[in-house]
Amino acid sequence: MKRVLVIAGLSTLISFSVLADDQGGFKNDAAPPPPHAMDKGYRGMEDAQGMTIVQAKAMHDGASVSLTGNLIKKTGEDRYQFRDKTGTLDVTIPLAVFDGRSVQPDQLIAINGTLDKKQKPAVMKVDHLQKQ
Repeated sequence: MKRVLVIAGLSTLISFSVLADDQGGFKNDAAPPPPHAMDKGYRGMEDAQGMTIVQAKAMHDGASVSLTGNLIKKTGEDRYQFRDKTGTLDVTIPLAVFDGRSVQPDQLIAINGTLDKKQKPAVMKVDHLQKQ
C-alpha cells in the first residue's frame, strides 16, 4: 500500500511541473522595439524611401511600392498625378486614405501601395499616405 501512495505522490508532483510549462504562445508582456532600433524585419515606409518612380515603373504588376514626392494635380474623381525627382506617375487614392487630411502640392508626402501595370500607363493604387 505504501508503494501505491509513493507512486501516486510522485506522479502528482511530476504532473504539476508539466502543467506549469504549458503556457506557450504569444505573450504581450513587453512593448516591441521602436522601428529605428530594429535590425531586421519590416519597418514600413522607412525601408523604401530611396525608391523612385523610374524604379517603380520597372517593377512587376502587383508589386508593393513606396514613394516620396508631391501630388501635383487631380486628374479624376480619385486619380492624381504624383511626382518625384525622376518623373511622374498616375496614382489612385480613395478619399478614405486621406483620412480627413488635406494635402497641398508643395507638401512632401510618402505613399504606399501596389503597382497596376495592366492599365496603360501604369497606375499605383495607394493604400497609405503619410505627410513628411
